[in-house]
Amino acid sequence: MQFSGRGRRKLKLANTSQVLYPLSVHFYAEPPTENISLIEFETFAVDRLKLLKTVENLGVSYVKGTPNYKQKLELELKHLKFPFHALAEEEHEARRKDHISHFILRLAFCQSEELRRWFIQQEMDLFRYRFTQLNDSLIEKFLQYANLAYDIIPESEKEDIEDKLLHATHNFGPSDVKKNVFYRVPFCDAVDLVRVRQVYFHGGYAYVPLQDFLAIVLNSYRTKLSKALALTARSLPIIQTDERLQPLLNHLSHAYVGPDYSIQKNTGKISLEHIDALSVKSFPLCMRQLHKALRDNHHLRHGGRMQYGLFLKGIGLTLEQALQFWKSEFIKGKIDADKFDKGYAYSIRHSYGKEGKRTDYTPFSCMKIILSNPPGQGDYHGCPFRHSDPDLLKQKLQSYKVPPTGVSQILDLVKGMHYQLACQKYFEVTHNVDDIGFPLNHPNQYFAESQQLLSGIKEIKKEQKQPESSLPKQNSQKSLNSTSSSLNATEEMELEGLEEYFAED
Repeated sequence: MQFSGRGRRKLKLANTSQVLYPLSVHFYAEPPTENISLIEFETFAVDRLKLLKTVENLGVSYVKGTPNYKQKLELELKHLKFPFHALAEEEHEARRKDHISHFILRLAFCQSEELRRWFIQQEMDLFRYRFTQLNDSLIEKFLQYANLAYDIIPESEKEDIEDKLLHATHNFGPSDVKKNVFYRVPFCDAVDLVRVRQVYFHGGYAYVPLQDFLAIVLNSYRTKLSKALALTARSLPIIQTDERLQPLLNHLSHAYVGPDYSIQKNTGKISLEHIDALSVKSFPLCMRQLHKALRDNHHLRHGGRMQYGLFLKGIGLTLEQALQFWKSEFIKGKIDADKFDKGYAYSIRHSYGKEGKRTDYTPFSCMKIILSNPPGQGDYHGCPFRHSDPDLLKQKLQSYKVPPTGVSQILDLVKGMHYQLACQKYFEVTHNVDDIGFPLNHPNQYFAESQQLLSGIKEIKKEQKQPESSLPKQNSQKSLNSTSSSLNATEEMELEGLEEYFAED
């Protein structure tokens, strides 16, 4: 994808042919060809990011392919105006948005191996859902459109080899062979199925039923998308020379699209003597870890002070309370009162917008914590689910009295790199609830929801005690309907400015 018109208000997505959208599912082989405004560029990107985050949440909370999963995902596609009907003529604009937004996020998520893995997984899950909505004739049309030369075996040929198909195909009975469509797939494209002896193989071809054919198509899509992301990464330095796009693309990969928690109705209502109790009951694990480290060591390095200090500001700590809190703790260590006033008090006032550029800095979102400024030796900031050794994380969870089932489920989510979902599971098991009914995207959201639940303002379905199992439960997820925050060039610069004031250890 190329961009021209450096000094104009429009972006040109350069290609020479008109892109058509005959189906709701395709491999995104051709980049967009039209001009779009920066506002549309940003809106499309944020909406697709919301969709992919929802796909991730639903993929863990529900069994993929079940009616509940399909119903929830269809609602999200409809809500965000992405295509969900294969041939609906009125969906042209939705397909246009789908196509352009996919390529925008390619630019944002090609920048590291971790980002590429996450993007590929969510796009494949979205593709899987859409492909399963196609009937036989539309599948054939898709294969032609995607240039996949897989032929359906004629009924006459299928009857001749019916016994062989029955005995070679995994989990098939006599009636299954008759009612299923089989595809003739070259050996090189069906190696995985042939290796485990789940399909009939003859003459260099595998005879793949429709239920397994999706795996063949998905593998092809994964290969193409992986190569495309690698090529996009090579061209990224050229695109990043455009001062309009660089801040947007850098921010999208860890963008948060909910409330920023900079304006709090409960400012001043948090009492300093209650922070220890609140840290146990209502702090997410990342902030609980920072609070404990501060109490134990009477000091935090600048990364921890930034992350924890802004969180405390977000839950309602006033500037005067923050100065008292940090000073009382630091002077218990190696920092005397005079050194604190000269070296640390200014940075606290700065974070509250009372010094320097007078910027009202906002607490860090989960994506910000997970994807930027990883902790080093002696640091306690970051996301414990992302940055902790699994064995140490397990010990910590056990020390916090998380039941064995919860520990197992959390570690399974961490292993699958679902860090925010692991935090969501931590919320559920520590609050003894079965379904929180919302995705957790921000530490201050965690605190606010916990306080509402514990105070009785909000009721959530209580967990039903069941036999121990390490399998993730099926629960419901509400749509991501939080207000979209603007992605702009100033936020990253502001955080860089704040980090300078916290830089002293």
